[in-house]
Amino acid sequence: MNAIRPLALRLPPGEDLRTALDARMVKDDIGAACVLSCSGSLNSATVRFAGEPELTMLVGPFEIVSLSGTLSKAGSHMNIAISDQEGKVVGGHVKEGCSINTTVEIVIGILDGIDFARELDPFTGFRELAVRDKS
Repeated sequence: MNAIRPLALRLPPGEDLRTALDARMVKDDIGAACVLSCSGSLNSATVRFAGEPELTMLVGPFEIVSLSGTLSKAGSHMNIAISDQEGKVVGGHVKEGCSINTTVEIVIGILDGIDFARELDPFTGFRELAVRDKS
């Protein structure tokens, strides 16, 4: 039977959101995980908007309204929605360059029994999710 184990983290000011989470997956040898909950703030955000090849750097401050995605020691795929000081919301694919402002409180679900891999998909041109059973 597969189980989900929680990993609760607080990421401090100045850290890069994606870099910190990817590094934690490698450090703890986590084969498969997902974002269960996230709240916090960013000074800046680097995202890739839907269908766009180029990255966009946004200057905050921003509140994290939502963060979702899959993580593993093989790589991550996360999407974020952030709101500015007027409450306007924008979202996209999380890239390096999302600098934490005051804090990020995140709960990650570690998925026992499976591993996530990233394999080049010739159709999309991206390294896409491949799920592997550990048994």
